[in-house]
Amino acid sequence: MKRFFAGALALCLATLPLAACGDENAETLPPAETDEIFLTIESQKISVKLETNAATAALIDILEEEDITYTAHGYGGFEMVGDLGHSLPRSDTQMTTGAGDVILYSGNQIVLFYGSNSWSYTKLGRMQGLSAAEVKERLTKSDPVTVKISLQ
Repeated sequence: MKRFFAGALALCLATLPLAACGDENAETLPPAETDEIFLTIESQKISVKLETNAATAALIDILEEEDITYTAHGYGGFEMVGDLGHSLPRSDTQMTTGAGDVILYSGNQIVLFYGSNSWSYTKLGRMQGLSAAEVKERLTKSDPVTVKISLQ
């Protein structure tokens, strides 16, 4: 019996390097989901690095079909908020937002922060490449602002 297990182990170890070799004709895995979307606010495009959650996955599914354009209005002196026109899954957690955060509120409202607030939200992502002052400047040039969300 010991010889049988020793032989089986030797056979497994001998074939292990072969298992690591890939078949050149094998199917490749699909590319990973995107981790970036774009906001165009009054003709200025801003990259947003996405969180990984059900809301962003649902948003990407919508954006693969069409861009979303909505109107955002100032609220509270620290955010611009508008109706997304779609409902996304929520995973609200208590947080303190900062300038550049892109947040889902009530499942169908997109909030773009240029200030700070503590509340229970679902975070979608964060604007990239802009200082807090630049975020505020872009979001408060006019009220309301037109926002387009896209994959490109």
